[in-house]
Amino acid sequence: MANCSVVNASICIRQRLLLPFSAVFSSSPLSMAMAMTSSSIYCRPRFPISPLRRLPRFPKSSSSFTTIASSQTSGDAGKGGEFPGRVGFLGLGIMGSPMAINLLKAGCDVTVWNRTKSKCNHLIDLGAKYEPSPAEVASSCDVTFAMLADPESAVDVACGTNGAVKGMGSGKGYVDVSTVDGATSKLISKHIRDTGASFLEAPVSGSKKPAEDGQLIFLTAGDASLYEIASPLLDIMGKSRFYLGEVGNGAAMKLVVNMIMGSMMASFSEGLLLSEKVGLDPNVLIEVISQGAISAPMFSVKGPSMVKATYPTAFPLKHQQKDLRLALGLAESVTQPIPVAAAANELYKVAKSYGLSDHDFSAVVEALRAKLQHSE
Repeated sequence: MANCSVVNASICIRQRLLLPFSAVFSSSPLSMAMAMTSSSIYCRPRFPISPLRRLPRFPKSSSSFTTIASSQTSGDAGKGGEFPGRVGFLGLGIMGSPMAINLLKAGCDVTVWNRTKSKCNHLIDLGAKYEPSPAEVASSCDVTFAMLADPESAVDVACGTNGAVKGMGSGKGYVDVSTVDGATSKLISKHIRDTGASFLEAPVSGSKKPAEDGQLIFLTAGDASLYEIASPLLDIMGKSRFYLGEVGNGAAMKLVVNMIMGSMMASFSEGLLLSEKVGLDPNVLIEVISQGAISAPMFSVKGPSMVKATYPTAFPLKHQQKDLRLALGLAESVTQPIPVAAAANELYKVAKSYGLSDHDFSAVVEALRAKLQHSE
């Protein structure tokens, strides 16, 4: 496969237009992508992945990456018409529902499934089709997305009775956007690939509001051909996407990100309570932080609600604790101590014991507040 430079990029695009008529009008968009990828006249950039090297980033605004699905750049994706196939979506919770809605609003042909069928009703009203099992969704669609709550659910929906694997086959793709550990992702990948289908892990950075606004960040790894054909769909649901190489790398990146986030929230909670304890106004603390080097949207968005002791759920506390647990396992696998994250994990476990599992993860402050009151 040729390695295209900026100078000859336009030549490569023109060469792609010379593909045989039969390849362009194959029975499956994913099959078409495979044919184009293997063609000796198709050129695309190579992005080698190696430890301690900067990884490639493909934001919407980039004009250096050409998707397989069309001759347009990823900066032009996200208009719905660029993906001509059928899209499946499994799991319509806090994250999955707004993601699927954005696909529908962009004009995609979407088929949905959820364990609780009533969660599908709103999307059906918006034009989505419905199938009664993951297998039937996968069978009827070219690319199927899955957004599940935990590793156990992700495996069950993909590989269990009437799981998506039963409907997969050559020319199809499965994109798992759930947050799971690398071992789980590799297990699902093996079962999907054994059917002849392609697999991409694509966990997201972002919670409910970014999902609603199409501002998620996709951390992908797996089959590069599926990454390329699914890119227009990722661009509808997100603001940027990273391709990280082999399956497991996307899962690892997501766990590291959420490990940092959980630790930051625990420390922020301590700061809010300490400011109150010494007689300062915690709202002023939030304002001070917002203007300094440690400013973060998370603090500005969550802080005011935390001061009022209200925790509208954007990212459930139980999921944050799950991600910290998985991050600890990841660190253990490479014998790296992460004492700050370990301490934060214990705090989230205490918060769960207080019945805060389904509250927003910012409710972890209540575990600290309880300790403070107990010490008094």
